[in-house]
Amino acid sequence: MSEVKEAVDRAAVPQRARVPLGSAVYNAVVEFLYDEAVLLDEIRLEEWGATLATDLVYAAPLRQTRPYAQHESSVIRTMQHYHDNYRSIMGRIMRLTGTKSAWAEDPPSRTRRLVTNVLVYEGDAAGEYVVRSNLLVTRSRFNFDELDLISGERHDVLRRSDDTFKLARREIILDQAVLGTPNLAIFL
Repeated sequence: MSEVKEAVDRAAVPQRARVPLGSAVYNAVVEFLYDEAVLLDEIRLEEWGATLATDLVYAAPLRQTRPYAQHESSVIRTMQHYHDNYRSIMGRIMRLTGTKSAWAEDPPSRTRRLVTNVLVYEGDAAGEYVVRSNLLVTRSRFNFDELDLISGERHDVLRRSDDTFKLARREIILDQAVLGTPNLAIFL
């Protein structure tokens, strides 16, 4: 089981404190997620990299369609679209921004990230929060008239860092078993 899923599962326990909607912490978390979406949509990847914790785990497991009775096992964590850490993410950022070898994103995709249904829970440590949100990404490439849609649920762990947060864990549970996009060279 992934570390992010374990953190979210622990947060779902009734004894776990849920951060109230509209509270200062809730608003700060939502603001962080919105700012992150802007940084990624505007391809400000180096600035986005500065929001990542050095112990980051960033994963997107595969999805498999299963009967209702087996729905709980539809997320396959032994195979992943990607499973990155801080170092590999920073390497991807450097490759995208500092080399000419990132052909999958040159020219870059035009994206729009919509973050909704944000739920925030107290984390295991002081200043740490477990966040569940929904994500819809639209992606346009070249001059094509088609638009890729990528939707899913994100399980994050955010850690307080000065007056903002650092993303320490992210697991993206995509809604699609078969992706309708040619690659996942963008960050979710």
